[in-house]
Amino acid sequence: MKSIYLNGAPLVALLSAECGGFSLYIPNLASHVVTGSTRSPRHTLLTGSDLSYPSNSLSQLYSTVADERESVKQSKTSAGFDPADEFTGVAPSKILGDKILYSELTVGVLKETYPGENRVSIAPESAKMLVDAGFSVIVESESQAGELASFNDASYVDAGCVVLPRESVYAQADILTKIRPPDEHEVPKLAKKTLVGMISPSINTQLFSELTEQGTNVFALDCVPRMLSRAQAYDVLSSQANIAGYRSVIEAANHFPRFFAGQMTAAGKVPPAKVLVLGVGVAGLAAIQTAKNMGAIVRAFDVRAVTKEQVESMGATFLEVPVNEDGAGAGGYAKEMSDEYKAAQAKLMLEQAADVDVIITTALIPGKKAPILVNQEMLDVMKPGCVLVDLAAANGGNVAQTEPNKVVTTANGVTIIGYTDLPSRLASTSSTLFGNNVAKFILSIGPQTTKEKGVFQIDLDDDAVQNMLISYNGEARYPDKIKPFNPPPPPVQSSEGLVSKTEAEMMHEANEKQRAGFIKNTGIASLAAFSLLAFGYSTDSPENISLLATFALAGLAGYQVVWGVAPALHSPLMAVTNAISGMTAVGGMLLLAHGKSESSGLIPDSPSHWMGAIATVLSFVNISGGFLITGKMLDLFRRPEDPEDFFGLYAIPSGLLVGGLVASYLSGNNLNSVSGAVAIASAVCCIAAIAGLADQKTARTGNVLGIAGVTFGLASTAADMSVIGAGSSAFGQVGLLGGIGAALGGMFHQVLLPLLTNTTVNTSDLLNMYFFVN
Repeated sequence: MKSIYLNGAPLVALLSAECGGFSLYIPNLASHVVTGSTRSPRHTLLTGSDLSYPSNSLSQLYSTVADERESVKQSKTSAGFDPADEFTGVAPSKILGDKILYSELTVGVLKETYPGENRVSIAPESAKMLVDAGFSVIVESESQAGELASFNDASYVDAGCVVLPRESVYAQADILTKIRPPDEHEVPKLAKKTLVGMISPSINTQLFSELTEQGTNVFALDCVPRMLSRAQAYDVLSSQANIAGYRSVIEAANHFPRFFAGQMTAAGKVPPAKVLVLGVGVAGLAAIQTAKNMGAIVRAFDVRAVTKEQVESMGATFLEVPVNEDGAGAGGYAKEMSDEYKAAQAKLMLEQAADVDVIITTALIPGKKAPILVNQEMLDVMKPGCVLVDLAAANGGNVAQTEPNKVVTTANGVTIIGYTDLPSRLASTSSTLFGNNVAKFILSIGPQTTKEKGVFQIDLDDDAVQNMLISYNGEARYPDKIKPFNPPPPPVQSSEGLVSKTEAEMMHEANEKQRAGFIKNTGIASLAAFSLLAFGYSTDSPENISLLATFALAGLAGYQVVWGVAPALHSPLMAVTNAISGMTAVGGMLLLAHGKSESSGLIPDSPSHWMGAIATVLSFVNISGGFLITGKMLDLFRRPEDPEDFFGLYAIPSGLLVGGLVASYLSGNNLNSVSGAVAIASAVCCIAAIAGLADQKTARTGNVLGIAGVTFGLASTAADMSVIGAGSSAFGQVGLLGGIGAALGGMFHQVLLPLLTNTTVNTSDLLNMYFFVN
């Protein structure tokens, strides 16, 4: 960037390394001696290709521009306008409540001067919204306003903006945007201007008074009426809190000495981190979502009972205090609770502090010191390596030892992060969202209520403007002249038109409703009856009727048991059901048994035997891999406080059943009937296994029942092979193929399990792919 001054007025040449040319911005000068595209009556942006002058006469161009500039100044002086005001930063603002066309207004974007602030109030994307609407947008160029947010000057120029030195931005802009409140050097330059930014008038009372006294019109973005639905588009508090919540989890993970997601590898098992989020506002919900996505076990607490549903919908556990008191306050914020509630809350938090690994606190009541949620007693019981992130550090903090903008390690090894610039640590995204909020708010001032597009007008009938305009024309509006927005009460249903009904009429309506239901069910049943009769007339084999009966009963039983399975157990359920589906091994075993002679070897000798061999191998892969994956996944749900399991005792009835089948085989007594009885036990155990997956308490039992059911089915099939006269070679083939399949299933289980326990991978997709291949 190179600045050129003519008679005290700066010209800015934007040098372009790519095209070898430059752009020339001339304030308040219409095209005269050169050809260029005029952005507005006040601004002209000229590029090197547009300039018509001899290559050796650049000084002549400057001289001509200077003459034109002087002519414009003289015409303004004769009209009573002081040309010195053009660049002194005290030009009278045009925004005085009149209707002003967008084309007559300039929005200025300044570089933030607050130490450590990397954001910019208007990103190029947001600036383009304003430019496209008709505003002129000028951006500070000397230190590149958006540089720390990864936005260079060229990106603003591409969006249609003009870049200028800082003092020129103050001078030329009618509306100036900022993120942080202005400092003592910036305040005087805002006289007679309009400021849109974060002010916090209840805290920065002296700043508010100075801005008001010098006639600055101030829109405080932090005074947005958050209960106004459309104001969500202007709510910088929410957009930045969302980023702070996300970033808080990233910072916690950076300091936490373990994985967030649980992992099980050949090197050992790593349990998932336990994260507790205190305060379920925008930041809290963002933290919950991020922690869940990273694989942590997440719990949350808030005094507002209404947040319970939000927490549980995101898969986290909502902690409740056994005191019937709701902490919902005005404007969607939390209110201060009673002493009884605080005592019960302290007891609950002490228990949680001893158990969790990470605590993220977000509790903040506007205009007040942040409440202490994690006291010294809680810090003392936390384990070494635990991490706390205090999002309320700027207002005193929710944690006893929080120090703003510092990372503190306690005597017992607990890390407390008190950063107050979390949104600034994600500057590009924060700036884009903040800028979108600002741009949408500016574009709403006027058209929202007047319905005149392209016209800026302050209208106090606009609830958002009325709440956010804290100072106007040298008069303080905050807090006395601002009417807090309250959502309108729900419409009261008028008693007019309501007809009282007699008991007989209500009974008649109930009967009609009941009759309609019966008619619907009758239609469905009639269709089913017709289908059964059609099947009976069309089939000539009793075996088909038997198969249909088995299919219908199995479908009904399967639907009933699967319907009640908890969502968290869907992946283990899928693994169990696919393992049970490995009962297709039964068909492969029977194919191998048919047509085998004693002279046959271990190599299949016919196409049907080859098909049986392939089916047997793949089925055993499913059986082995499915049950191993299910068991390991259910181990991840196991909590330290869960009681010990004694599944070994189930070997007694299982051994009794299989032993009886073996005894029948050895004695040659009723082997066919005993085999059928064992097959019934197999079916019952398989259905009970799926039903057991419906609840976490019985899920592990369900897995064991599934293993038993498949074992009984395979044993019964082996008995059937003996009944139909299978030779030793058939049993040898089944044993060999089953062993190969089981070994392959164990290998696949070792490969897939680390991926299944990684929350960045879609578990269902992996399981589907695994079982589809098999």
